[in-house]
Amino acid sequence: MQKTSYGQQSTRRILLVDDHSLLRAGMRALLDDMAGIAVIGESGDGLEALEFIRRDPPDAVLLDVSLPGMNGLEVARYLSQHYPDVRILILSMHSGAEYVARALNAGAQGYLLKDSAFDELAEALKALFAGREYLCAAIDRDVVERFLATGSDAISAAEVLTPRQRQILQLIAEGRGPREIADRLNVSVKTVEAHRAQLMDRLGIHNVPGLVRFAIRIGLVNTES
Repeated sequence: MQKTSYGQQSTRRILLVDDHSLLRAGMRALLDDMAGIAVIGESGDGLEALEFIRRDPPDAVLLDVSLPGMNGLEVARYLSQHYPDVRILILSMHSGAEYVARALNAGAQGYLLKDSAFDELAEALKALFAGREYLCAAIDRDVVERFLATGSDAISAAEVLTPRQRQILQLIAEGRGPREIADRLNVSVKTVEAHRAQLMDRLGIHNVPGLVRFAIRIGLVNTES
């Protein structure tokens, strides 16, 4: 069977990041069938993905939004600041304009719905490597642009938190204790506890269940699986 070619450039190196192993397997099969594409790694965890990127930056990352450790939007923000040449294609179950605007604000150049990704993946990658944005055909671009123009995404309560605080909030919401969080982030337990206290102070939330509910409401943790 002849491989599908997405362009005439040299081989593009892709990192695939999604916490659903079956979806990763399907996406990898598609990528392996594209000429000029090489999958250099896979991950199901946001923090693990960042460590991989620091060791060996890819040309592009296919990135799920709902990830353990660090969610996809936080990974995208980090990459846009520290690895601006890495192209970011978000994979998501959500088609709402606010979700898409949030991903673009975080630094993504493309957004695909998971149920259409198999049909549009090659087209999306071609656009990203040509320096263009790509939005899934099922997404209303005009509505997304209105969200971006009015800054609706910027008013989220989560914006009062630093990236580190959002990261720790996610880990708390995943049920991880201070010692486990400290080990994962390579910081002291005292530092974790200080961040937790600052979280509660900034958000006006005074217990861990409240922090968990807030994290779920703003989409930091995945409640679908």
